[in-house]
Amino acid sequence: EPGIAYLALLHALCLRLFYRYGAESCLEIEAKSVMFGAQAPGLADTPLAARVDARHEAWAAQLPEDSAELWDALADLDTDSREALFAHCVALTLNATHDAYNRRPRALAHAGRLAEILALDLVAAGWVPTAENYLGRVTKARIIEAVREAKGEQAAQRLEGLKKGDMAEAAAQALAGCGWLPEVLRTKGVATMTMPTDSAAEATHSAVAADAGADVADEAVEAADLPSAEDEAQLEPHEIAAE
Repeated sequence: EPGIAYLALLHALCLRLFYRYGAESCLEIEAKSVMFGAQAPGLADTPLAARVDARHEAWAAQLPEDSAELWDALADLDTDSREALFAHCVALTLNATHDAYNRRPRALAHAGRLAEILALDLVAAGWVPTAENYLGRVTKARIIEAVREAKGEQAAQRLEGLKKGDMAEAAAQALAGCGWLPEVLRTKGVATMTMPTDSAAEATHSAVAADAGADVADEAVEAADLPSAEDEAQLEPHEIAAE
């Protein structure tokens, strides 16, 4: 029965994620929770992490203290509440971290697909590049490349010659508020970054040039439609008057 199977799965997940001892289910299903604090510095302090923690605490308060009563409590939940709890439990097990020592290309591809389906926006979630969580962990060339992409060539040139630590701090200030994300954190189809100043100026210049070119082309067309002096000489007086 699908309904019982679903309830049994939710029961197993809740045992592992909300109770210290989760060996009370006959289902051999392991739910490993990836905590924000174990990842990049500052990730646990983001608004998204705070919302997840608050939601977890709210569910923990609704579930019985005694795990032996969990099955009946889950069975008594209405459909919407049960589905919301199931989604929360599944979300806690999601692991999309990139580890140099544990490459998981297919798992990360799956994570990318989920992010695309959900239109995940990490800028809206509160992630910002800092020296601690990203800029201080990559090469100087990558730091300059990030600033160039987000703020333009002039901003990138101002970082050249700085020491690594100073460069990372200066880059963090330059990137603040512009919505820039490392490629690994970007979601396909979700635009977060504002156009760099240099690029905006270049785009404006191109637009002006295009408009000017269009005006010249229009004038050329109009000139081509007018009769030449030789043609006018061959026109009869009444034809010239009609023109």
